[in-house]
Amino acid sequence: MRGWLDWVCLGVAGVSVALMVLLIAVQLGYTGSGPTLRALGEPDVLQAIWLSVWTSLLGSLAALVLAVPTGYALARWRFRGAWFAEVLLVIPVTMSPMSLGVALLLIFRDPPGLWLARFFVFEVPGIILAEFFVAYAFIVLVARTTFSAIDPRFEQVARFLGCTPWQAFRRVTLPLARNGIVAAFVLGWARAIGDFGSSSTLAGAVKGHTETMPVAIYLSLASVSIDRAVALSVLLTLLTVGGLVAVRLLVGGRR
Repeated sequence: MRGWLDWVCLGVAGVSVALMVLLIAVQLGYTGSGPTLRALGEPDVLQAIWLSVWTSLLGSLAALVLAVPTGYALARWRFRGAWFAEVLLVIPVTMSPMSLGVALLLIFRDPPGLWLARFFVFEVPGIILAEFFVAYAFIVLVARTTFSAIDPRFEQVARFLGCTPWQAFRRVTLPLARNGIVAAFVLGWARAIGDFGSSSTLAGAVKGHTETMPVAIYLSLASVSIDRAVALSVLLTLLTVGGLVAVRLLVGGRR
């Protein structure tokens, strides 16, 4: 028998789910018109979609390469100030995206940043750099949690059987953490592809050059192109939801 607290919690959870469904439903309902769907076939819109996809993937992959060993170190090594190191690593999650963009701009204010500014400020590599920082914090958090859930005795047994530390990590720990790492990457990518504040602050909102999907949505709303803005918004929502559903199926199927 369920108590009153269980029913209250179920009711609140139902309301929460209904709100999320409403957010998607209102967008899909608006896209039923022909002009909205045709907006996705416009050349500048296709260019914005392609730019968002490949820059977010590249930034997230770069973040994954650094975040996985960092998450492993945080999960396995206990040292004085470890909690403070973790706080510093997840700053991009807590700070305003605009503040992150301004901080990145300040990197290129003095030498040798002035020489590098020509490659990043108001340029496509600036988008990748901003999305790297956005994705990195999410991947570190999930990777640390994933490695913390793996019993270190598995590695100790592998070492006892003759494995080097690298072999124990590659053959034992990494396969056990595979689903968590995939989930971390998708979460980081979903956050990166939807980033607007930091990437637009560093790389600008130059139409046809640094125009990602979030930037295109902003520019479309500014020019009262509602059909284009809604079409891009729905596509961005479906991409992120699809990635999260894929991760859920992967993790659930191999639990």
